[in-house]
Amino acid sequence: MSMPRSRISYVQYACCLSESNYSRLACVSVLALAMTLLGTAHSVAAERPPNVIVMFIDDMGYADIGPFGATSYKTPHLDQMAAEGMRFTDFHVTSAVCSASRSALVTGCYHRRIGFSGALGPSARHGLNAQETTIAEICKQKGYATACYGKWHLGHHPKFLPTNHGFDEYFGLPYSNDMWPYHPEVQHLSIEERLKRWPHLPLVEGTTIINPEMTGKDQELLTKQYTEHAVKFIEANHDKPFFVYLPHSMVHVPLYVSDEFKGKSGAGLFGDVVMEVDWSMGQIMQTLRKHNIDDNTLVIFTTDNGPWLSYGDHAGSAYPLREGKGTMWEGGYRVPTLMWWPNKIPAGSTCDELASTIDILPTVAHLIGAELPSHPIDGKDIRPLMFAEPDARSPHEYFYLYYGGGELQAIRDRQWKLFFPHQYRTLAGRPGGTGGIPAKYSQARTGTELYDLKSDIGEEHNVAEQHPEIVKRLSDAAEVARLKLGDKLTNREGSEIRPAARLEDGDAVLF
Repeated sequence: MSMPRSRISYVQYACCLSESNYSRLACVSVLALAMTLLGTAHSVAAERPPNVIVMFIDDMGYADIGPFGATSYKTPHLDQMAAEGMRFTDFHVTSAVCSASRSALVTGCYHRRIGFSGALGPSARHGLNAQETTIAEICKQKGYATACYGKWHLGHHPKFLPTNHGFDEYFGLPYSNDMWPYHPEVQHLSIEERLKRWPHLPLVEGTTIINPEMTGKDQELLTKQYTEHAVKFIEANHDKPFFVYLPHSMVHVPLYVSDEFKGKSGAGLFGDVVMEVDWSMGQIMQTLRKHNIDDNTLVIFTTDNGPWLSYGDHAGSAYPLREGKGTMWEGGYRVPTLMWWPNKIPAGSTCDELASTIDILPTVAHLIGAELPSHPIDGKDIRPLMFAEPDARSPHEYFYLYYGGGELQAIRDRQWKLFFPHQYRTLAGRPGGTGGIPAKYSQARTGTELYDLKSDIGEEHNVAEQHPEIVKRLSDAAEVARLKLGDKLTNREGSEIRPAARLEDGDAVLF
């Protein structure tokens, strides 16, 4: 039981109006009781660990929201989130592709360490190992209610799904929304031919398929449905600690948006879809304020990799960064990130220090007083950055950039980024496709190249020849990564890699 401040003000006012000593004494007694109750409530609130919400967008570019430069459509709720919280301008995923990126966020590890790479498809027979500790399991240590609504993509068979990895609830797609027989590129084929390439796309609740054949009309409702599930979960658990992981299927192609947002942006379908994602964040923040738990909730908005540039008008922008999804140039793995926690994270602030999605798990663990996993993880506690402590610096001495089947393509520190020779895909200045049909990439090759990211964020000027000592230092640091996590480019195995789980005989299958 607690008494609102307004109630106490009313009691104080009544005491002032009382004329008799008896009335005054009674009022003072009531006021004392009210203050005791309020003090107890404040004590309980102070002891309660913070709620945590992570909204994870799919394939959103660095410049796709207002706080990072978008101007052709509006993102008012994310603008407000930035105005009341912090922008992270040097925030990264571990790899510029779906499953690898997601595995790193939920475990606090480089995807390479836990046996992930690429994007798992419907034929995959592996997934997240039960021996790994997820951020949901970290929160479970402290009695949190936990939920995941959206795209999982860490294995679709039951033992790999969220409810077997610390989440009380799950509703969403088990993998990407383009892994189905209705992609624009195959519409000219018969349904029989299409089904040879991709099975029907299922919608899953818990570990059960609730819609075995998603249609385009069904996909139009996904952003709204994920949001409604999250709001309902917050409503049901507002009086206790909770963790919500909200990995939206959008803005991954094929793009779909509800009727309420069709044509709303004036900037085409992509703008409409981004505006609905922005609406989703608005619904979350509104619900937190409704229950007066906004000042005890950390909300993080970030994305799984950069834009899928080959899709042109159905893709976003990484400006001023180079390239996009599928490469480890900055446009592929540097992502727009906002953090919001009223009265904790300074309003209108910006952090330019290197940080990553792998830092979310250990940071949350320290915030709520939970134990970190007993096995090695790679993330660091970034509370000093979040709270803008004086002279706070990135806790990462080096950050490893793995892509493909385990290629260490680059390494960086707070300022410098060193590429090792490898192939990468590029449009080479050509425009992307239109109407959901992608343009074709060509292949290019990088040499041993060094970039000063503090003065050259667009990675335009290779300065390796001017700084041989930095090239050597970063090259030596890369050898440490190769010893632990391997490197396909140099045929190194790595001594600290933990395997993903495999589907075994007798395991339940989703389909």
